[in-house]
Amino acid sequence: MSFPIERPRRLRRNENLRRLVRENRLSVDDLVQPLFVVPGKNIKKEIPSMARQYHLSIDLAAAEAVRIAELGIPAIILFGIPEKKDETGSEAYSENGIIQKAVREIKKAAPDLLVITDVCLCEYTSHGHCGVISGQEILNDPTLELLGKTALSHAAAGADIVAPSDMMDGRIAAIRQALDNNGFSHIAILSYAVKYASAYYGPFRDAAGSAPMFGDRRGYQMDSANGLEALREAELDLEEGADMIMVKPGIAYLDILSNVKREFERVTAIYQVSGEYAMIETAAKAGLVDRKAIIMETLMSFKRAGADFILTYHASEVAGWLKEKK
Repeated sequence: MSFPIERPRRLRRNENLRRLVRENRLSVDDLVQPLFVVPGKNIKKEIPSMARQYHLSIDLAAAEAVRIAELGIPAIILFGIPEKKDETGSEAYSENGIIQKAVREIKKAAPDLLVITDVCLCEYTSHGHCGVISGQEILNDPTLELLGKTALSHAAAGADIVAPSDMMDGRIAAIRQALDNNGFSHIAILSYAVKYASAYYGPFRDAAGSAPMFGDRRGYQMDSANGLEALREAELDLEEGADMIMVKPGIAYLDILSNVKREFERVTAIYQVSGEYAMIETAAKAGLVDRKAIIMETLMSFKRAGADFILTYHASEVAGWLKEKK
């Protein structure tokens, strides 16, 4: 037999050939842009630990939402920094909380843009944990009622999708019941079904002021050593009524994303979190990597592993690049 019968390089010879046989493609349709919303007016303040990302007052968040919609991005996800915090995170479910007001203004400004809201208490509690506390214990079941109230208040304000990120047991069922019992059965739940206790969250906790005041979150977020547990968590959330599931963080958990997508064949998202973003930005600033190339390669890795869509702080910039390419 002459060498070689098969030459894979034949299909890599030029860009048009590579385009023709490419297995996965990244589209603007795959992107979700996170936004951080703060009290006040006309505020745009760069987040020190997340270059090119900003704290935005509601008026400027609404303007940014319009720009994002014009880029063709289908959705944003909102995180709020409240004016005050307390032990039960009451601003999370207040009718006039920061997120509730932001949703109303954004839906006025960009009515067709999907608004996803993060449903959790950590940004709103004085202790920084994702649930009700007793001493230094995080109480699961008393937290569920507050999460249901939070999701319901977001839906009432106009949110299209609610995304619980707290990792309390039974939260999807509690939120689904709260929504269904109050006329919001059409609102979808995007569950942070597989959320690991990760060192990659540092810049976000700085941006949102949500670092825990005692202990850590390993008692409710997942152990990074566990893979089979991810399948069980996803299964439970789907059984309880989640419409979509998410794996978080991203780049260190591609195996988990691939396994979850293959096992359940349901809409599955990935969150490229703040630490991943900051590492790329820091390396690029130091001249160690080609910034655009590494951003695109990383996002493609998520698509290749099975992500249906990607929450990424690079979303609006990438959308611009994809638009230019066309």
